Amino acid sequence: MAEQRHHGKVEYNQVGADYLRQRQLKRGAAGWLLLAGLGVSYVISGDFAGWNFGLEKGGWGGLLIATVLMAVMYGCMVFGLAEMSSALPVAGAGYGFARRALGPLGGFATGVAILIEYSIAPAAISIFIGGYVETLGLFGLTNSWPVYLVCYLIFIGIHLRGVGEALRVMFVITAVAVVALVLFVAGMVPKFDGGKLFDIPATDAFGASSFLPFGLTGVLAALVYGIWFFLAVEGVPLAAEEARDPKRDMPRGIIAAMGALVVFAALILLLAPGGAGSAALAGSNNPLVDAAKLAYGGDNWLSQVVNYVGLAGLVASFFSIIYAYSRQLFALSRAGYLPRWLSKTGKRKAPYLALIVPGTIGFVLAFSIGDGALLINIAVFGATVSYVLLNLSHIVLRKREPDLERPYRTPGGAWTTGVALVLAAAAVVATFLVDVLAAAITGGIFVLALAYFWFYSRHHLVANAPEEEFAAISAAESDLA
Repeated sequence: MAEQRHHGKVEYNQVGADYLRQRQLKRGAAGWLLLAGLGVSYVISGDFAGWNFGLEKGGWGGLLIATVLMAVMYGCMVFGLAEMSSALPVAGAGYGFARRALGPLGGFATGVAILIEYSIAPAAISIFIGGYVETLGLFGLTNSWPVYLVCYLIFIGIHLRGVGEALRVMFVITAVAVVALVLFVAGMVPKFDGGKLFDIPATDAFGASSFLPFGLTGVLAALVYGIWFFLAVEGVPLAAEEARDPKRDMPRGIIAAMGALVVFAALILLLAPGGAGSAALAGSNNPLVDAAKLAYGGDNWLSQVVNYVGLAGLVASFFSIIYAYSRQLFALSRAGYLPRWLSKTGKRKAPYLALIVPGTIGFVLAFSIGDGALLINIAVFGATVSYVLLNLSHIVLRKREPDLERPYRTPGGAWTTGVALVLAAAAVVATFLVDVLAAAITGGIFVLALAYFWFYSRHHLVANAPEEEFAAISAAESDLA
C-alpha cells in the first residue's frame, strides 16, 4: 500500500503490482455460446419447479400476466445489462455498473443484493436436490444433509479446477436438462386442453373471474413466481473478465440466453397446466412429473425421463450460481469493500476462497434451516432490490456519461430500462407481501453489510481495482485542479 487518497467520504489505497497479480482471473475462457449456456444454466431449475406455486396465488391467468410482466422486466433489463457489460467489462458486473453510476455506497449496496441472491440460492437448491434424491429413492438416503455436502464438495471442486473446465461441464449438464424440457413439451402437446387452464374456481376477490380466480391482487402475488422463469440470468456479465471478447460476446450471450428462457417459459406455462390442469399443479413440488402422470393417466416413460433427468436442471443451476457468487465476492473483495483476502486466486486463476467461504456458509444454512422456500424467498428479495439499482444505474449512466464508449446500445435507451425499473419496484413490493420474514432477514443482512461499509471498508478501498480506477483518476484530476 504505497499511497492513500481521500475523496469525498471514501479513502483510496494505491496497492502494488503484487496485489493484483495475486487476484487474476483466466482470460479468454468463454465465447458467446458458453455465456448463453451460462445464462440458461443459472435459471433452468425454475422451469422444473417453483413457478407453479403462482397458480395457487393468481390462477393461470394471474400467473400468465405476472410472467409476461416479468419477461418484459427481465428483457428490458437484459438490454441495459448488455450495454453496460460491453462498456464496462469487469468481473464486478452489477456492482461495477452501479459503482460507476451511483457511487461507492450504491455500488456496494448493489453488490450486496446480488451476493445475497447468489449465496443463498444454492443453499435452497441443494435442499431441493436432496428432496429430489430422497423421492427417487437413490442411495437409500433417509436424510438429505449428505446430499447437500456432496453437492458443495463436488461442484466447488470442479470450479477450483478452473473456469474453462467448469463452464464446459456446466454446459453439458444444462444441455441434458434442456433435452428433458424438449421431450416434456413434445410429449404434452397431444394432451393439451385449453379448458384445463381455467379449472381453479373464482373466489370473491375484487376482479375475480375464471381467468383471474383470485382477482387483481392475485396478479401481484404471482409476480414472485413469474420471476422463477428468469431469476439469475442477470449473472452473465459476471464472466466479463473471463470472456474472449467481452465487448462483443457479452451482449450476444445474455440476449441469446434471455431469448431461450422466454421460449421455455411460454411452453411450460401453457402445456403443463394445459395437460394436467392448473388446480392439480398449484401445490406440486414436482410439477412437470406430475403433469406427465396426470396427462397420461399414471406413471409413464415421459414422467420417468423428466423425473430423473430433471435432477440435471437443479444441478445445473446449483453449479452455475456457485460460479456467480464467487465472482461477485471476488470483485467486491478485490476492490476492498469486503475483506481483501477473499479475492486471492490460485494457480488455475480460480478465486478459491470466494468459492469455499460462501459454500461453507451455504451448507450450514441448508443443514440448519432446511427450509428451501424461505431461503429462495430471501434470494429473490435480494435479487429484486438489485434489479431496481441496476436499471437505475443504466439510466444514470446514459444521462451522466453520454460519451462513454458503448459497443452495444440498448434499443430505446433509458426508456427501456425505465420500464424495467418500474416493474422491478413492483416485484420488490410483491416479494415483501409474499414472505415478510424473508424480507426482514434480507433487510437485516443489508443493515449489517452497510454498517461494515460505513465503519470500515469505505476507508480501505483499492484505487487500482478495475471497478475503481475511474474514480481514482477523477480524484487525482480534481486534486491537480
